[in-house]
Amino acid sequence: MKIIVFGATGATGTEVMKQAKERGLDVTAFVRDPAKLPDHSTFIQGDATDRQAVQAALQGQDAVISCLGASGLGKTTQLSIMTGHILSGMQLHGAKSIHYVASAGIDHEITGLQGKLAQFILRNVLKDHREAVSLIKDSGFRYTIARPMQLINGPFTGDYRTHPASIPEGGRKISRADVAHFLLESLHHDAYTNASIGLAY
Repeated sequence: MKIIVFGATGATGTEVMKQAKERGLDVTAFVRDPAKLPDHSTFIQGDATDRQAVQAALQGQDAVISCLGASGLGKTTQLSIMTGHILSGMQLHGAKSIHYVASAGIDHEITGLQGKLAQFILRNVLKDHREAVSLIKDSGFRYTIARPMQLINGPFTGDYRTHPASIPEGGRKISRADVAHFLLESLHHDAYTNASIGLAY
């Protein structure tokens, strides 16, 4: 299986690349600045807002892991636009699946004051994620949506919880390393196919 990672130099994408290499997977990073990658990384240079560049990068790839993020908290359609480019490239070149990092809150699944604050502060980012996820679900490709709670910089533990409809009860945080582990597991776990999974400790 050939895997291409978008957002590969971000905090979560870096963990995906690291763990994929440790597993001996055939992984390629799609990046604007290859200098941010570790030595000996396989990469394609380009910008995820460039439709033609994204489409070309999908040639020969089987699966997509998207760790793309929006810049800032203002109104944006960045994520949905970039996701649309990825899906068009998948259609053009026959890729099979997309594994997308969204955020807890896209389904209004966080309850109480914490949920209200998330919907207010992150309203623009969550809206863009929802639109990107809608595109993915309507595409016909196999997909996994990761909905992590607050992302933290911590070690890989493998000791996280998942929930297929909401978020794990009482869960508040999860490390980017554990989100990366989940994404790689989702490549071959039927339980995560065509599912939106909440993640937390």
